[in-house]
Amino acid sequence: MKKKTYIGNLLLITAILVVINIISSLWFFRLDLTENKQYSLSKVTKQILDNLDETVTVTAYFTKDLPPNLQKVKQDFKNLLIEYNKRSKGKVAYKFVNPNEKPEYEREAVQSGIRPVLLNAREKDQIKQQKIYMGAKVMLGTKSEVIPFISGRESMEYILTSAIKKLSVKQKPVVGFIKGNGETTLNEMPQAVKQLEVLYKVETVKITDSVNLSKYKALAWVAPKDSINTEVLNKLDEYLNSGGNIFIAMNRVDADLQNMQGKAVNTGLETWLKKKGIDVPAEFIVDKQCGTVGVTQRQGVFNITTQVQFPYLPVITHFAEHPVTKGIEEVILDFASPIKFTGDTSVNYKPLAFTSEYSGTVKTPMFINIQKQWTPADFNKSNIPVAALFSGIGSGRIILITDGDFARNGSGRNMRKISENNVNLFVNSIDFLADDTGLIELRTKIIQSRPLKQISEGKIMFLKWLNFLLPVLLIVLYGIIRAQYRKNQRIKRMEEDYVK
Repeated sequence: MKKKTYIGNLLLITAILVVINIISSLWFFRLDLTENKQYSLSKVTKQILDNLDETVTVTAYFTKDLPPNLQKVKQDFKNLLIEYNKRSKGKVAYKFVNPNEKPEYEREAVQSGIRPVLLNAREKDQIKQQKIYMGAKVMLGTKSEVIPFISGRESMEYILTSAIKKLSVKQKPVVGFIKGNGETTLNEMPQAVKQLEVLYKVETVKITDSVNLSKYKALAWVAPKDSINTEVLNKLDEYLNSGGNIFIAMNRVDADLQNMQGKAVNTGLETWLKKKGIDVPAEFIVDKQCGTVGVTQRQGVFNITTQVQFPYLPVITHFAEHPVTKGIEEVILDFASPIKFTGDTSVNYKPLAFTSEYSGTVKTPMFINIQKQWTPADFNKSNIPVAALFSGIGSGRIILITDGDFARNGSGRNMRKISENNVNLFVNSIDFLADDTGLIELRTKIIQSRPLKQISEGKIMFLKWLNFLLPVLLIVLYGIIRAQYRKNQRIKRMEEDYVK
């Protein structure tokens, strides 16, 4: 009987495991306990997958034997594809290919646009370079989109959903970049333009009386330098009144580092904004929390360059809770100015980004002294707005950032790579004004780091000694208590009426 019971229980457990495996193969799920639901499909992704008319094929090119941290990236991407497949009822098909397995697989990956990365790996006490692949190609019919490298630091859901959206969209909305007044060109902003072209048709527009602005979901006005005609501003008023949206990144001040002079920039844009209750005074923001510049000094026969704090380059880490700034941790600005709202209640004013609690302003014209010894009196203001959203101007909206160059890469030999946070702030602003799908929620859907708050040197020393001495004090205290307890026990045993 015992043997029969044992066999019966074993068969029952086996049957339960088989049923669980069958159910799990048909129904994929996982618990998501992360703060921003990192591992849950967003509403916009579900909508895009539900509306697919044709099958999307994702070919993931991943090297087989990856280090543990990169293997996790591969597994996360595979889990995401499983969810897309289940949600789309098979409309998102996928397969994994190891390019290192066969030369034809590697050739196929490279021709698709998947770029290999060299990784230092230890083998038999030697460091060897290994060529690894971690990318994907997304295909819909004859159209394809490539994800060259999946690092795991970006939002996988955003890059995958964006690729599917780009392939499946019938007609992209148009975003116009205003030109004709010395603005920054599209060629000078390749990082931001590349991001925008995923969902939009990006083109330049010169505003004239005959131009039709109604086709633009949003207009971007980036760093105009020349005087602006009244006809242009009147045309933009019409656009706002008809429900149009404008993103403005403006330079209200200019710094000439050759002559070390700071001056105001007057184009007429500042007057147009002031009539709407948006005042951008001709002042430089200075911030104790700032970037650095290199200062070259002669020491003997050598020129030595040292980095010094430069408060005219504020590092912005204080953001409002808003889709435009969601997930952005730090933005570096160059020679920004404050925003002051002087309008009435008909306009909804929403500051989006602020300076630190130790900041201030300097009026123009002024002399820039790189080696100035800054004092607390120079930083007598706090939380100065440098970016804001204005709703209710006509029927449209304006997003204003008081640094026209924060998303500019430059041109020629002066071209530089800028922070992804700067790019995200620029593109998020356009998305908020122009995109109706909600992909803005996914762009910064990543696990955010939580940097330690800066504290004073005195507090650092206090915590250091506390960490060192506290365990010792606890042990000594425990010893004293233990010794007293044993002493009390001995005294009790010596008493005549003691009973064990």
